[in-house]
Amino acid sequence: MSTNIFRDAIPSDAPRCYQIETTAYDGDEAATLEEIATRIALYPQGFLVMENAEGIIGFINSGCAHEVAMSDEAFKELIGHSADAPNVVIMSVVVDPVEQGKGHAKSLMQTFVQRMRAMDKKTIHLMCKERHVPLYERMGYRYVRPSNSDHGGMAWHEMVMDL
Repeated sequence: MSTNIFRDAIPSDAPRCYQIETTAYDGDEAATLEEIATRIALYPQGFLVMENAEGIIGFINSGCAHEVAMSDEAFKELIGHSADAPNVVIMSVVVDPVEQGKGHAKSLMQTFVQRMRAMDKKTIHLMCKERHVPLYERMGYRYVRPSNSDHGGMAWHEMVMDL
């Protein structure tokens, strides 16, 4: 098995990340190419890509806020983002479907958490579908509540990790 490399995203990564996003998420759940490009441009240190010899195979992107409102749709475009804020909000955790089931999401998340701790962040927040709640609990997140967000017409659940 080849070794994966983790690095901050750069603007030229946007098309590949968008391709992975649209194959891994259903319909309206996926971020647009413009949203992905904005996230890379405004907060590259919160946009972690994982690549192998073939290229990018997954990523996590995020923003930071002083007050977290998980149902804030504008935040997905980093409106209200503040790089020095203590609370991280993950917007996507995505692994190319071809590469799923190989432990990549776990190593991606572990690396992301280490980076956020090194940046002295205090919490990491995310929303997930009900079927992913146990996975995130195993990674150290705790369940907060069902979200009032209906992003993509789906039911979401809010989770948080204290760093």
